[in-house]
Amino acid sequence: MKDSTGQPSNAQHRHGPDEEHHRVEKTESEWQENLTAEQYRILREAGTERAFTGKYYAHHETGVYHCAACGQALFGSNAKFESGSGWPSYWEPVSGNAVERVVDRSHGMDRTEVRCAKCGSHLGHVFEDGPQPTGLRYCINSASLDFEGSE
Repeated sequence: MKDSTGQPSNAQHRHGPDEEHHRVEKTESEWQENLTAEQYRILREAGTERAFTGKYYAHHETGVYHCAACGQALFGSNAKFESGSGWPSYWEPVSGNAVERVVDRSHGMDRTEVRCAKCGSHLGHVFEDGPQPTGLRYCINSASLDFEGSE
């Protein structure tokens, strides 16, 4: 994989919070109290919403998409593109420390899971079939996102 500068990145390398960010730690009970049942299933149990059903799939407003669990800024609308996959897709996160990438070998596949770097919640997966300049497609569940529009 390559980052937005075109440099190789290691999918097993964790792109975690820097010193200004603090990891959010909650019990599973606290997460359940703060999230809807669908958000909990996706964010905390690494679930997936059905394709073409998410509220941000065909969303085209200008602004920033945040983690629905902790509020961390994740993706800008300027990096969103129509992939035809059925999920909101982005070619890069807002910063190098917004998300972490983790090898995912579940369901008999080798994929790269994308998690929020601040709280560790599951967001979706990243694939190497996206547009330039990164060639990446961050395929993200709408239920894992909140949107803040720009004025």
